[in-house]
Amino acid sequence: MSGLHTDALRVLADWRAPDAAEEALRVRYVRHLESTPDGMWRASYPDHVTAGTLVIDATGDNVLLNLHRKAGRWFHFGGHAEEADATLAAVALREAHEESGLTALAFHPEPVQLDLHTVPFCGDRGGVNHLDVRYVAAAPAAAEAVVSDESLAVRWWPVDALPELEPAMHALIARAREILL
Repeated sequence: MSGLHTDALRVLADWRAPDAAEEALRVRYVRHLESTPDGMWRASYPDHVTAGTLVIDATGDNVLLNLHRKAGRWFHFGGHAEEADATLAAVALREAHEESGLTALAFHPEPVQLDLHTVPFCGDRGGVNHLDVRYVAAAPAAAEAVVSDESLAVRWWPVDALPELEPAMHALIARAREILL
């Protein structure tokens, strides 16, 4: 087992879920990692763990989202583990840096939300389940994001005028505001 795999298993085994639905996901993620030595990697099929970060501004009034190139929808920043990632939190923070261009983030080191979603376009094997572990971070005032190759756009959205989002994203934004403000 890699250090990343060991870290992810420890983090998820110790994490306290906020409700029964996320507790069921937490148990599923832990079982996946216990039974799948490559469970952190894109090669793991049909499930693999991913991580990401929702970025809010220092006031908590705005959230930074990216219009995902492949999905064509607004999301937090996130993606797959890479060999250089030592921890699950490092995956989430690296993705936020790469996809937003922001490097000065006040990163909350504990997961905030778990979300399982099927991605029909992850590789050439058909649908893959992303066992997503979500973190949050605050950006300094006047932070200017940059669009990466993985996004069509990156934009600050007022929390009271968000684009169409999945329900889990609204819960993630609410949790981010509670934790970081």
